[in-house]
Amino acid sequence: MTGPDLMAGPPPTHLPEDPATEALGAGEQPAAVVRRFPASPLAWATLAESAVEQGADDVTVYAYSRVGYHRSLDMLRRNGWKGHGPVPWEHEPNRGFLTCLALLAKAARAIGETEEWERCSTFLRDSSPTAYEELLG
Repeated sequence: MTGPDLMAGPPPTHLPEDPATEALGAGEQPAAVVRRFPASPLAWATLAESAVEQGADDVTVYAYSRVGYHRSLDMLRRNGWKGHGPVPWEHEPNRGFLTCLALLAKAARAIGETEEWERCSTFLRDSSPTAYEELLG
């Protein structure tokens, strides 16, 4: 009889479908989507990406991505995440969180928050090597 695999890590976390996906896909403005779905990681990630595209200052991008990151942590915990383990990029609903984390890392580096840049980029790589390559690589 074989016992449990004590070397196995936690199972991957798969977030549920993000309610903002449809509104964003229909072309609704990111700020309006955040107002309708303030807990949505995807809405915050899209708002932060939009800010980058519009040339917003790094502090604004940092703020948007930080809010999205914290809303994501709440959602991850509600879905069984225990503070570590894989959050696969390949699972589409996880991308809002992973994008917020990457944008937070970049914005932290831009404003001179070296420790946060290192922590967030490591967290992204540990959560999803694919997301790390896609977003920071």
